[in-house]
Amino acid sequence: MSRPTGRVLTLLELLQSGGTRTVAELADRLGVEGRTVRRYVDQLIELDVPVESVRGRYGGYRLGPGYRVPPLMLSDDEALAVLLGLVAGRRAELTTAERTANETASAKIRRVLPRHIADRLDALLDALAFTDQPGETDHPDAGVLLTVADAVRHRRPVSIRYTDRDGRRSDRTLHAYGIVAHGGRWYVTGKDPLVDEDRTFRLDRIEDARTLPGSFDLPTGPDPAQRVVSGFAAAAYRHEVTLRIDGTVEQIRAHLPASVATLEEHEPTAGEDPTAGHWIRVELRAERLDWLPPVLAALDRPFVIERPAELRELVGALADRLTSSARRS
Repeated sequence: MSRPTGRVLTLLELLQSGGTRTVAELADRLGVEGRTVRRYVDQLIELDVPVESVRGRYGGYRLGPGYRVPPLMLSDDEALAVLLGLVAGRRAELTTAERTANETASAKIRRVLPRHIADRLDALLDALAFTDQPGETDHPDAGVLLTVADAVRHRRPVSIRYTDRDGRRSDRTLHAYGIVAHGGRWYVTGKDPLVDEDRTFRLDRIEDARTLPGSFDLPTGPDPAQRVVSGFAAAAYRHEVTLRIDGTVEQIRAHLPASVATLEEHEPTAGEDPTAGHWIRVELRAERLDWLPPVLAALDRPFVIERPAELRELVGALADRLTSSARRS
């Protein structure tokens, strides 16, 4: 590396340390004259480094806010966390930009890592496997995501253009409470002031978003994540299911999480023994019922199906198949 080039890099390092540096200070640190400092600054500007000139008695040069360049100093654990986060995000379809952006970010980090760390990480990534294969889910547009996030932070109304699952498009105004990643997708939850009701929208179905004038107050009650999962449990689906299960909340939640079912203590009715077990009433909605019998079997607790009758038939069919298999064994 030539001496002028080394001095330009030293100048950049000095500016990165923060604050405004006078020409006299920089000239002294670099061992050059003032006009040479100005020439080095011009070289940095030609390389798209945002060096700002500050006028006045205590003027000089400083870097534009937020500018940083390599070398990137990461410990082994930090490098592992960053790269695994990118890999896992790509596999779970939780990235906010295209796959290419995720891969180029990983490559940039790899290039500035010391060789011994990069080799160890390569060995780990080569040996790493995932048990699930996510589908081709659409992830949200980065511009939409950032606009909505800014509206959440500053409590500003946001106008969105939304396409629902039936392909219907609409323009809506939302008081966004928060952004939630759930089940491999991104959601925004908030209040629709037109109907004065809470709504949850998939971010990948929002075509356009822009903040509006005004502000709103956050309501008390559940946080955004709780609002999303409880909204799923109460959403309108083809089948409404009501069960009574003899077990604890923990046992039931292990198989029927809050995003799927609502739970409440079952009050014994006339003719029921109030001391017979600890029964919990379970309500859920589903488009299909075929997944429920195996879940109830895995729960391994006494249960009663109150509705629908179709679920009773499916559970009976599963019991017959299991009994037949046991006899053949």
